[in-house]
Amino acid sequence: MSDSRTRKKAQSDFERNGAKALPTALESRFAEALSQLGPHRQQLIRAILENCEETCFLSSRELAKRYSVDAATVVRTVQALGYKGFADFSVDLRQHFMTRITPYTALKAATLEKGSVADHINHSLDKALDNLNALRADLDRSLVIELAKRIQRSRRVLIVGMDFAASLAYYFAYGLMGLGLDAEAPGGSEGELQHKIKILTAKDLLIAISFGQCLRITVEAVRQASKQGVPTFGITDSDTTPIARYCDAHLIASVVTPSFLTSYVAPVALISAIHVACAHIDPKRSLTRLKPTDKEYLSGPRWYREPKGAS
Repeated sequence: MSDSRTRKKAQSDFERNGAKALPTALESRFAEALSQLGPHRQQLIRAILENCEETCFLSSRELAKRYSVDAATVVRTVQALGYKGFADFSVDLRQHFMTRITPYTALKAATLEKGSVADHINHSLDKALDNLNALRADLDRSLVIELAKRIQRSRRVLIVGMDFAASLAYYFAYGLMGLGLDAEAPGGSEGELQHKIKILTAKDLLIAISFGQCLRITVEAVRQASKQGVPTFGITDSDTTPIARYCDAHLIASVVTPSFLTSYVAPVALISAIHVACAHIDPKRSLTRLKPTDKEYLSGPRWYREPKGAS
């Protein structure tokens, strides 16, 4: 196959349901490196990509065994794509998998792995810890502090997280409201969200949460807000997602998991870190806001109490 035909094949892989999807970081590297890759290396990379639900959790040796090559060939091939080593390639391969995954394909891939139910539970916990450790190692603390300051300065904070990410948006807004900040995570219809965005100004802030391919409604909320001059900030899982592309700035938390649902362990930890930053930027203000709730937490009617005389 000629380079031009191969390049067209790589580009056609970006077509999804009649619309052009943004290429993942790995797809972009593959397309750019085609002229430097021989046919066997092209075939190897394409096979890995086309079966990413099965290959993204394999080591270089396991990949080599699967495709009947030696491990050194795998490493040299990924280096030809511009990666320093297999570990960097593996990160982008997993991200590629997350942008192409469906609950069905995720569970199907997991069922192909040998092991007991307990083994699958352990694997899930291991990946959650990997995501958390990656967040701890790579998090830009200065950007978290910058976001917290921006939240404090904003007249209103609208946090957009739809579908499964609605739980993250609610948790984010709830914590900010506890500090006396005007924050909201709107639910309801798409029309209701659009109306709420229309009244935002440059004094407000829109925070968008979405991962992988990213939900259309969330991305469109960002684009609408940007057109109005509203500052935008994203929480997503890669620098190449639509949320990262269209928001003014963004933070990354991995959601990779062997489960049929994405893992929100790292995003929850990230949001918790933002709450902490918001509280400690101005601790005196935070304490003032929280003090009225102190008595309620200790003795108010909010908590369950055993009825008198109950055994």
